[in-house]
Amino acid sequence: MNRGKEMARLACKALEDKKAVDIKVIDIEKVSILADYFIIASGTNRNQVQAMADNAEEILGRAGYEPRQIEGYQNANWILMDYGDLVIHIFDEENRLFYDLERIWRDGQSLSITDLDKAE
Repeated sequence: MNRGKEMARLACKALEDKKAVDIKVIDIEKVSILADYFIIASGTNRNQVQAMADNAEEILGRAGYEPRQIEGYQNANWILMDYGDLVIHIFDEENRLFYDLERIWRDGQSLSITDLDKAE
């Protein structure tokens, strides 16, 4: 399994553990040089959004992946976690609707979480 896909798989599990809402995985490798995968997920309140980010950072860190940068943690209406091959976007519900990243990145390939578990 490639590095980006492995990080995406771990991140999705971490977000699921904290009851993330509507997790979307988008393979953007063929449409952008920014990353290979985007994960977009929502939380219902500030505390949940922060807990999701904390858990993703902890799980990925245990696997040896360190973030390049994390933005938006204090406000927790949109936390962006940049891992190079993977970018995680954790929103509150209102901001997710407003920014609508799924529409912006619709040229990427939507993957299910089970797609990430399949071998290359």
